[in-house]
Amino acid sequence: MADKILMTTPLVEMDGDEMTRIIWKMIKEILLEPYIDLKTEYYDLGLVHRNETDDRVTVESAEATKKYGVAVKCATITPNAQRMTEYNLKEMWKSPNGTIRAILDGTVFRKPILVKGIVPYIPTWTKPITIARHAYGDIYKNTELRVEAGSKAELVVTDKNGKETRALIHQFKDSDGIIQGVHNIDDSIASFARACFNYALDAKEDLWFASKDTISKTYDHRFKDIFAEIYEAEYKEKFEAVGIEYFYTLIDDVIARVVRSNGGFIWACKNYDGDVMSDMLATAFGSLGLMTSVLVSPDGVYEYEAAHGTVTRHYYNYLKGEKTSTNPIATIFAWSGALRKRGELDNIPELMDFADKLEKASIKTMEDGIMDKNLALISTLENKTPVDTETFLREINSRLEALM
Repeated sequence: MADKILMTTPLVEMDGDEMTRIIWKMIKEILLEPYIDLKTEYYDLGLVHRNETDDRVTVESAEATKKYGVAVKCATITPNAQRMTEYNLKEMWKSPNGTIRAILDGTVFRKPILVKGIVPYIPTWTKPITIARHAYGDIYKNTELRVEAGSKAELVVTDKNGKETRALIHQFKDSDGIIQGVHNIDDSIASFARACFNYALDAKEDLWFASKDTISKTYDHRFKDIFAEIYEAEYKEKFEAVGIEYFYTLIDDVIARVVRSNGGFIWACKNYDGDVMSDMLATAFGSLGLMTSVLVSPDGVYEYEAAHGTVTRHYYNYLKGEKTSTNPIATIFAWSGALRKRGELDNIPELMDFADKLEKASIKTMEDGIMDKNLALISTLENKTPVDTETFLREINSRLEALM
């Protein structure tokens, strides 16, 4: 075999939890380390280590990403009450993804991987649809309270001079209830807008954005206005020069348009909308295991990850000694995306070429009929061979070797 590809700058490597943590190690050993002199700055974002460090490790990994410019992240657990007991946690730590997004002030772009034999549930979708998710604020940075009957809830803002402005949320007369306070900031919305416009220009694809400004006449309308102002001032001529369009409509209208479309555009969403719609699109295109995800900051920092979770059920089977058949493709594409970007930034064409070949070998394996059990259930290929994860990775490697 030829000499390994050398790296000059490390990737930030964020390890994760459960089955994806096992697959992470296998991908490195089978598909990466035989070909690359892999250079990473390692952070263990597994829930055990986050708990041991009072979640400092998550902040440290995000700061390292700002320093080195490119990170690759394994799926991680966001704990709930059950996990508190299972892992004996000091507290219910926040989503690592949410923490990293806030520090990087990034936008998440999620795009399906199209593979022959995996037919979208919407038959007109012949091209991928990329979801651009705002990665700051809304319910992910909320404050919420239980409210007793007889209470009055108000929104109170105290300006820098001490002047208060109050607005009634609700008078809870006869029933207990709940309240929630959410916020956003103009700077983050503007960063989101510019990230979307820049991504659309790079991809040469139309950009759609939607909110519910008819109902949320201040909050959602602010998103609409900032997008419009930035587009008119900075991007309209650029969009027209490459023949693409920026389009705004209401969130319910855009969903109807998406379903009737052929794909091939970028759909910008507020934080919660993007969280839900990216999973919907992934499933509609075939599988959440065939969805790439990259967080892009306004200053050009990139963090790549799989769009799915930690595959808990398979992990429990693995702990019993059973062979599992878990789809590793999205995690492979997180590595290939990060390696390609590292090669681009450091001017290492061999690294970029390797990333392309790794993706090509992965797709070829699936199109040859070799895949995990879940993909085999939905694939329309006539000859399919469902295999366990390690066998799948070794089959990809045999095709990768041929390409190298």
